[in-house]
Amino acid sequence: MFATLREFTRSVHQTRVEAVPRYPEWNPAVLYTFPKMRTPMTDGARFQPASDQSLLVYFGQQITLDANQRVRKLLRLLELEPVAGIRNLHPAYCSLLVNFDALKSSHSELETILRGYLDRLEAVRLPEQQKREIPACYGGEFGPDLNEVAALHGMTPAQAIELHASVTYVVYFLGFVPGFAYLGELPEALATPRLATPRRRAPSGSVGIAGNQTGVYPFAMPGGWRLIGRTPIAMFRPDRNNMSFLSIGDRVRFTPISSARFAALENA
Repeated sequence: MFATLREFTRSVHQTRVEAVPRYPEWNPAVLYTFPKMRTPMTDGARFQPASDQSLLVYFGQQITLDANQRVRKLLRLLELEPVAGIRNLHPAYCSLLVNFDALKSSHSELETILRGYLDRLEAVRLPEQQKREIPACYGGEFGPDLNEVAALHGMTPAQAIELHASVTYVVYFLGFVPGFAYLGELPEALATPRLATPRRRAPSGSVGIAGNQTGVYPFAMPGGWRLIGRTPIAMFRPDRNNMSFLSIGDRVRFTPISSARFAALENA
């Protein structure tokens, strides 16, 4: 018998932890939550249940172009050759979330099918990358955080603008809201944390940075990214064939414009 409740609790916790197979690359909290629902990383991919009807496929744990390309290839293959029971596919930087009908398949059954797809990734041809240009008016009312961002990095606002516009960014994935593209990789000299307190309204078209990411708010909404500029280009329009201006895999460059040019493009 245990002398105290504390001793009993410690014993139960230790027993559960020891019963969990140890895979060093995984978060212990995740292991504890899913003690029987995981597989080790093999062939560069790792599978992990995200819910009773969703499965995550990870390609490493770091954001790289190679990992994102594997995500895109698996996404492409599943779009070309759909698997019965899969409802939705949600790509991210280095993972693909697969939502499925739990009445038609289990996590292990779906994993077996997907491993067969992974064996064929090298032969998958991705659509040609589109080059996109986004005109942006930086600073002032268009980019209220530009001066602070520049000061944090010991540079002038003009230098921050030049640096932000000097890079060709990759659209890693779209998410958060329709039309919001996560672009990387921001120059290290500009990498800046999110605002401590999100603002209640970021205007539509606002160009923001957060960490080593940059992106454009497609709608007016609350947000915590630091706003350095704004574009008159609509990032999302339901009346277009391609509703989102940007697509996963696109290459993007920002072009600085004047406030007069902004007004002209906005009213065109």
